[in-house]
Amino acid sequence: MDSTLIIISFVILCCVFGSKISHKFGLPTLLLFILLGMLFGSDGIFKIPFDNYIFAQNISTAALIIIIFYGGFGTKWNKAKKAAGRSILLSSVGTILTALIVGVFCKFVLGFKNAEGFLLGAVISSTDAASVFAILRSKKLNLKYNSAPILELESGSNDPFAYMLTFIILSLMRGGEQSENFFLIFAKQLGFGVVFGGLFAFLGIFALWHIKFDESGFDAIFVCTIAILSYAIPSSIGGNGYLSAYITGIAMGNAEIRGKKALVNFFDGITGITQILLFFMLGLLCFPSQMAHTILPAALIALFLTFIARPLVVFALMKPFKAPLNQIALLSFAGIRGASSIVFAIMVTADEAYTKNDIFHIVFLIVLISISLQGSLLPLLARKTKMIDEGENVMKTFNDYSDENAVQFIRISIDENSNWASKEIKELPLPHGLLIAIIKRDEERIIPHGDTVISAGDELVLSGVGVNDDKNDIFKEMTVDSELVGKSISELNLPHGELIVMIKRGSEILVPNGQLELTEDDVLVKTVCHKQAETIA
Repeated sequence: MDSTLIIISFVILCCVFGSKISHKFGLPTLLLFILLGMLFGSDGIFKIPFDNYIFAQNISTAALIIIIFYGGFGTKWNKAKKAAGRSILLSSVGTILTALIVGVFCKFVLGFKNAEGFLLGAVISSTDAASVFAILRSKKLNLKYNSAPILELESGSNDPFAYMLTFIILSLMRGGEQSENFFLIFAKQLGFGVVFGGLFAFLGIFALWHIKFDESGFDAIFVCTIAILSYAIPSSIGGNGYLSAYITGIAMGNAEIRGKKALVNFFDGITGITQILLFFMLGLLCFPSQMAHTILPAALIALFLTFIARPLVVFALMKPFKAPLNQIALLSFAGIRGASSIVFAIMVTADEAYTKNDIFHIVFLIVLISISLQGSLLPLLARKTKMIDEGENVMKTFNDYSDENAVQFIRISIDENSNWASKEIKELPLPHGLLIAIIKRDEERIIPHGDTVISAGDELVLSGVGVNDDKNDIFKEMTVDSELVGKSISELNLPHGELIVMIKRGSEILVPNGQLELTEDDVLVKTVCHKQAETIA
């Protein structure tokens, strides 16, 4: 047992420190994890025997649930919704078309049987969210024409469609479902996935609003459990659990829930270790000695997929939106294959449906080529096609983005000798540019108004222009939607318990008043309290 723990710790340390090396040389970190797995595997230096596909399927499914859920949780809908139509079209119709085109290639060029060719096409039809996110984040690669949100939403949402295709084709190959039930399988996958995704999102948000856990960290455990249930329950009745988990993640990640910053930190950590585990295990499961007969078909499929199938699909779906050719070229090349494809290949290998070809090793090599080629050259292609937007920050498309703005919050205690005690706020000689954001009175928080009376013992939180951002969970940021542009602060119908305390407009910081009109892309900083004392008049 001790030796096993030492090996596991050593592997994790290699992955962690190796990621620094991969960043330095511009290589995708996930590629390093796969190569380390191969190094430790049966055909590697350390000769760790591992060929249990059933066990690997269970572990990889659990890992993929967390990755897909957090892919949704980390997507900032306010930014992504502008690209939602194009992204969903690529992730649904695009995934199906990619599977069909690759299936035709496998049949007529490589001699695969019909079902097996389309099965391989389905397995590799989705792009990899983890790889795309890693490249966009590590290189801070913001793209023109709203391309970063398109890729983010597409790569996060197309795994459920690839899984659905794989599941349906395997069912038909097993003979357990008749062909006339194809549409029933499709309806159950899609319908249960959407319904349960919405249901678990509602339950999770409702619980976090109304239940305060006594121990710190229990919020994260609860959300993690919701993510697992959102997959497991619809999957148990024939639904698409990955679609359900993704929808649950998007809804919860974009709701104003308590402790979101801590949740983001938790899922950053758990997703990181999950990706290390998943990619290392996939490398461990690989047998290079068995790859000789799969190298040629894998290379041909990878090249066909990268330079013909994916560009054809992206061009067909994006050109009606009048997308420029340089955007189409970049979106095509950014279709990186990754962990989900190998996980689905494990599912195929573990399934009782007969396949003549070594699907796992073919898919493994396709993913290896894709991550190496596309992952390494994507930043270069973005520069060559003049698709980099220097005036934006790609991190704004993620929910864990926290902009550094010059908002300072300071706390003042009021004692009985203070000349502010027993006075209404409108009577106070506040300097220009300062605003009382919140009053803490005993265990309660009060949203202040002009006629609120300050009492001895109160703690006032004041906002003003500063040099650091010191927000906590009672302060939230939101970007102004198009329907709010042109409205004044006094015209906003804010929920009870909310107050706008600061507005960031470009590089300018504004302390709001009732007459201030909102403009597009204003960032509002709100005080949010849901338990407050009655205002004392």
